[in-house]
Amino acid sequence: MNTPAQPIKLYRFPLSGHSHRAELFLSLLGLPVEPIDVDLAGGEQKTPAYLAMNAFGQVPVIQDGDLTIADSTAILVYLARRYGDPSWLPTDPAGAAQVQRWLSVASGQVAYGPCAARLVTVFGMDFNPREVIARAHALFAVMEKELAERPFLVGEHATIADVANHTYIAHAPEGNVSLADYPNIRAWLARVEALPGFIPMPATAIGLAA
Repeated sequence: MNTPAQPIKLYRFPLSGHSHRAELFLSLLGLPVEPIDVDLAGGEQKTPAYLAMNAFGQVPVIQDGDLTIADSTAILVYLARRYGDPSWLPTDPAGAAQVQRWLSVASGQVAYGPCAARLVTVFGMDFNPREVIARAHALFAVMEKELAERPFLVGEHATIADVANHTYIAHAPEGNVSLADYPNIRAWLARVEALPGFIPMPATAIGLAA
């Protein structure tokens, strides 16, 4: 495996699931990291210096030498191609398409379901709790059925699809979304958490996790 000449800088917010995706994959790959906390409450993400790295003013961002990559999904793709073995992001058309499907889910159904539900309780965001919780359960019903057929989202081994989707689903109870009725999802979460190098996102004692 390739290794960077110097630690990869990770601009993050510790309670951001998007940040955790990048931090988790860096750890799974065993790469040296220099974490840099971004003061979101103080508006650091809207300063000219930060906007020069990510014009959308969001975390995470990584800097690998002279290269800057913004967006959690883009970071996963970059790290998989640059430093991971092909199992993390298949190169065959069918495998690549299956991973992309779940990356889209992470940016869609997860973002507007369990992620949004947690944003309500942890950060006081103005979403309709009933609506986003219902979206989460609709997603989980699909995932529960599919995970009855295979151990990971795409097949027999972990890919960046699992990394992208794990955090917000694992922390869904913080947003009052119960995982009690989804044994296959819980087993999948446990398999991801058993991967060498796994690191959790800090838990928040709120919602059903209180």
